[in-house]
Amino acid sequence: MKGTVKQLTLALGGVAAVALMAGCGRSDAAGGGPGGGGRGPAPVEVAEVRRGTMTENRAFTGTFEARARVTISAKVSGRVEEIAVDVADPVTQGQVVVRLDDDEYVQAEAQARAELAVAEANLTEALSRQATTARELVRIRTLRERGVASEAQLDGAEVAAQAAEAGVAVARAQVTRAEAAAEAARILRGYTEITAAWSGDEPERVVAERFVDEGDTVPANGALLSIVSLDPIRGVVFVPERDYARLEPGQAMRISTDAHPGDRFEGRIERIAPVFRPGSRQARVEIGIGNDDLRLRPGMFIRAEAELARVEDALSVPVEALVRRGGEPGLFRVAEDGERVEFVAVETGITDGGRIQIVSPEDLSGRVVTLGQQMLEDGSAIVIPDDENGVPPGPNQANHGGHRGYGGAQRGIMGGESVRMDGRRLRAGEEGVSAA
Repeated sequence: MKGTVKQLTLALGGVAAVALMAGCGRSDAAGGGPGGGGRGPAPVEVAEVRRGTMTENRAFTGTFEARARVTISAKVSGRVEEIAVDVADPVTQGQVVVRLDDDEYVQAEAQARAELAVAEANLTEALSRQATTARELVRIRTLRERGVASEAQLDGAEVAAQAAEAGVAVARAQVTRAEAAAEAARILRGYTEITAAWSGDEPERVVAERFVDEGDTVPANGALLSIVSLDPIRGVVFVPERDYARLEPGQAMRISTDAHPGDRFEGRIERIAPVFRPGSRQARVEIGIGNDDLRLRPGMFIRAEAELARVEDALSVPVEALVRRGGEPGLFRVAEDGERVEFVAVETGITDGGRIQIVSPEDLSGRVVTLGQQMLEDGSAIVIPDDENGVPPGPNQANHGGHRGYGGAQRGIMGGESVRMDGRRLRAGEEGVSAA
C-alpha cells in the first residue's frame, strides 16, 4: 500500500513538472525570450526563385477508335456456306469473304433466261407476221387501184398490218422485260458471293468481328463481318471548356497507353467538335496517330498530353509559395540577411509541374517562403531551421512544416531538452525551464 502511494506521488510530481516546463516554453514563445515584448521568429521553409524554360501541359483521357469501320452485310437471305476470313485476318478490296448457298438463285436465273428466250421467239413471230401483213397490204392496194379489190378488202388489209405492227411492239417490250428479269436474277445470284468493299484507295483492312458461323441462315441485310482500318488510327478525347479555346487542328499531341507502358506515340489534332455535350460540358477532339506496325488497337484506353504554352527564360517559384493577403496574390520574399520577410504582390502566368510563372515583378530574385506563411506578415522575423546557422529539422519538423519549432519543443521538454521557436536548443533549467 505504501509503495502504491509513493508511486502515485512521484507520478503526480512528474505531471506537475511537465506542466510547469510547458508553461515556461509557451511563455518564452509568446514573449520572444526573456524580456521580449513580441512574438518570436517564425520557423519557415524556403525555396529559390529560378529562371528557365517553362511549358504548360494538359493531359486528357480517352480511347482509340478505328478511323473507318465497314459492316459487311448480306443483300439477300440464305444459308452461310463458307466464311473465307476470320477475326484479325487482313482483307483486300474486292475480296470474297462469305459465300451463301446459291442453289435457289441459280435456278431462278435459269428460269429468267428461259423466259427471255420465249420472249425473243415471240418477237421473231411478231416480226414475221408484220412482214406478211405488210406485203398483203401492198398487194390489196395494187388490186384496188386496178379496180379488182373492193374498199372493204383494202380496209381489212390496213387493219391487219397495224395489228401486226402493234404485236411487234408488244413482243419487243416482252423481250426487254425478260432481259431485265434475267439480269436481276443474275445479280441476285451474285449477291451470294459477298465481297469486302469500301470507299477510298486503301488496299487492305482487318477483320474486327465476325457475327455468323458457317451453316447459319441470315436474313437480307443481316450483318456478317466488321472490317476496320487501323493505320492511321484515331484517338478520341473530351476536353473541358477551360482548355477548348487553347486547342486547334494540327496541334501536336503525345499519346500513351497502358498496353505499351513507357512508349510515347506522336499524333496531331484532326478535328475539334463545334458543340459541347450538355451532360459533361466537354467537346470531342479527334487525334490522328500513325500505326504502321499496328501496335495500337481500337478500344485501348489512352492519355493524350498537349503543350498549351511555352515560355523561354521564365521566372518561377514553387506553387506552395503563393498566398493571398488583402485579396491579392503574392509571396513572402526572404530578406538578404535571412532573418525577415517582405510581402511581394505578384502576377502569375503558366504552371509547369510544381512551379508557377511569375510575370510581375520581373526582377524577383532570392528565396521565397514555401511553408509557414500563415504565421507571417510583411516584415515578420523568421528562422530557417535547415539553414546553415539553424538547427537541422527533426522528424516532427519534416512532417509539420511551419509548426516544427513548437513540435520539437514538446519533445525536448519531455526529454530534458527544449527547442525554442527561434531554433536554439535549451538544456533543462535554462531560461526558466527547470527539471522535475
